[in-house]
Amino acid sequence: MHKYNTVFHKIFHIVQFTQNNLLCIAKIIFMRLLTVAFLITLFTSCIKTKVDLIVHNAVIYTVDSSFTTASAMAIKDGKIVAVGDNNSIFTKYQSAESIDAQGKAVYPGFIDAHAHFVGYSQSLFTANLFDSKSFDEVIERLKKFEQEHPDEKWILGRGWDQNKFPDKKFPTNEKLNAAFPDKPVFITRIDGHAAICNQKAFDIANVTPATTLVGGEVETKNGKLTGVLIDNATSLVHKFIPSLTKNDYIKQLAAAEKNCFAVGLTTITDCGLSYQIAEAIDTLQQEGKLNMRLYVMLSDTKENEDRYLAKGPYKTDKLFIKGFKFYADGALGSRGACLLQPYTDKKNWYGFLLSNQSHFDSLAKILAGTDFQMCTHAIGDSGNRVILNIYNKYLNGKNDKRWRIEHAQIIDKNDFSLFSKSNIIPSVQPTHATSDMYWAEERLGKERIKNAYAYKQLLQQNGWLPLGTDFPVEDISPFKTFLAAVVRKDAKGFPAIGFQTENALTRKEAICGMTIWAAKADFLDKEVGSLEVGKKADFIILDNDLMKVDEAKILDTKVIATYLGGKKMYNK
Repeated sequence: MHKYNTVFHKIFHIVQFTQNNLLCIAKIIFMRLLTVAFLITLFTSCIKTKVDLIVHNAVIYTVDSSFTTASAMAIKDGKIVAVGDNNSIFTKYQSAESIDAQGKAVYPGFIDAHAHFVGYSQSLFTANLFDSKSFDEVIERLKKFEQEHPDEKWILGRGWDQNKFPDKKFPTNEKLNAAFPDKPVFITRIDGHAAICNQKAFDIANVTPATTLVGGEVETKNGKLTGVLIDNATSLVHKFIPSLTKNDYIKQLAAAEKNCFAVGLTTITDCGLSYQIAEAIDTLQQEGKLNMRLYVMLSDTKENEDRYLAKGPYKTDKLFIKGFKFYADGALGSRGACLLQPYTDKKNWYGFLLSNQSHFDSLAKILAGTDFQMCTHAIGDSGNRVILNIYNKYLNGKNDKRWRIEHAQIIDKNDFSLFSKSNIIPSVQPTHATSDMYWAEERLGKERIKNAYAYKQLLQQNGWLPLGTDFPVEDISPFKTFLAAVVRKDAKGFPAIGFQTENALTRKEAICGMTIWAAKADFLDKEVGSLEVGKKADFIILDNDLMKVDEAKILDTKVIATYLGGKKMYNK
C-alpha cells in the first residue's frame, strides 16, 4: 500500500509541475500577445492620415445647420476631410502644408447669388462713369478715355446715374454729339436698364424718332431723338457694337476674377448669358485660364432655349448651367419698373412689362417640365405680382424646383405669401436698398416704400434668403452687402439710424445669405457654402470677424487669403 502511495504522490507532483509550467507558459504567451497588441496599437496610432492642407488656430465658422465653430480642419484633394479642434486634427492627420490662422476668422468662400461677372469684366475695360456728379463730368471722363484708347472703334462706358446729377433728369445727347461727332458712343446707366447714345451710334443702328418696340422706349423730344434708350430699346444699338475676341475675354475675365478673389468671392451667379459665352467660359475653365466657380443663367432667347431645353442642365466642377433668366420689367431708377399704381413723381406713369404676360406663361409651362430653374427679374409690385401668379400656376404648391425672383424689390403687402405658397425664392441685393434710399420714396410715396427692400419679410416666407450684389450695378464687395443687410446703412454711414431697420437681417442670417443660402439658390449646397466634411474646400481668412466686429469697422475688413478647392487664389 505504501508503494502505491509513493507512486501516486510522484504522479501528483509530476502533474502539478506540468500544470504550473503550462500556466506559466500560457501566461508568458498571453503577456507577449498583449505586448504585440499594444505595439500594434501604438504603431497604428503613430500612423497619421496624410492630407494636403491643415488649417489650425482659427475661428472657423462652418455655417452648418447649427452654425457651429471649430478651430481646425483638414483638406485633401480639394475637399474637407475633417473639422474639429486643433488636437483632434493633428492627432489624426499630417500635412506638409499648414496654415496657422493665429486666431483669425475663417468663413466659407462668399457666394454672390446675383451678379454679372462677364458684364463686370467688360466694364473694367470701358470708361468708368460711376459716381459722376454731372453729365459734364461724364463727357470729360469719356474724352479722357478716348485719349487713352485712341484705337477703340466705339466709346463705351457704364455707371452714370441721373439721380446724382443736379436736376436729377435724364440728360440729352447734344453735348455728346458735339464732343464725338465721328465716333459712336454708347454709355450704359448704372443699372443696365437705360443708355445714352450719340447721333453717330443712332446712324449706324438706323434708329430714328419713329422707331418703336415692345418693352422699351426710344425717347424723343419735339420730334427729335434725345439719345436716351430705355430697357429693350438699348438692344437696338448695342447689337452693332463689335464682338469681343477670345483674347479679349481671357484678359477681361482674368482681371475680374482677380478682383473677386481679393474680396473673398469663390462662386458667382452670372445672371443672363448667351450659350456661346457660357460655353466659352467652360473652355477657358477646362484650359486652366479661368478658376472662378460660376452658376450661369442663360438669357431668355430662342437661340439659348433651342440649344439647352432639350438636353438639360450642364455641370462641371466649376460651371453649372441650370437657369434661364427672364425680365418682367425694368428698374425703379429709370422708371421702368412696372407698378400697380402710378409713379408718385410721374403722373399717370406705371412703367411697363418687358414682354407680354403670355410670353412668361408659355415659358413657365415649358420649364415646369424640365430641371431648369426659372429666374425672373422683377422690381415693381405689378411686375412681381404677374410673375408670382404665373409661378404659382405651374408650381402648384410645395416643391423643390427653387424658381427664383431676382430682386423682389417692391411687393404689394397682400403678395408676400405668394412666395411661400410654392416655395418661390426671392433673391435680393441689400446694397440696392442703401443705394436707392436717397430717391426711392420720391418714386413710390410714403406708403408703398414700406413694402420695398423688405428683406426680413422676404426671409420669413421660406426661412432662407440668398444675397448678392448685382455687380457691376453695385460694388463687388461682400462687406458692403453685409453692412447693408445688417445695419441698413451705406458706405458713408447714412442714415445714422439705418434705413427701414425693421427689415434688417441678423449677422448670422447675413452670413448664411452670402454662403449656404446663396449656394442653395444655385442647387450647389451639397458642394459649397459651408465648411463641412465632403464639401469643396472653398474658404477665406479675414482680418476682422464679421460676427463680432463693430459696425463702424465692417468696411475696414480685409481678406487675408482666399482658397478655392484648397488652393490659394489670393493672398494679401
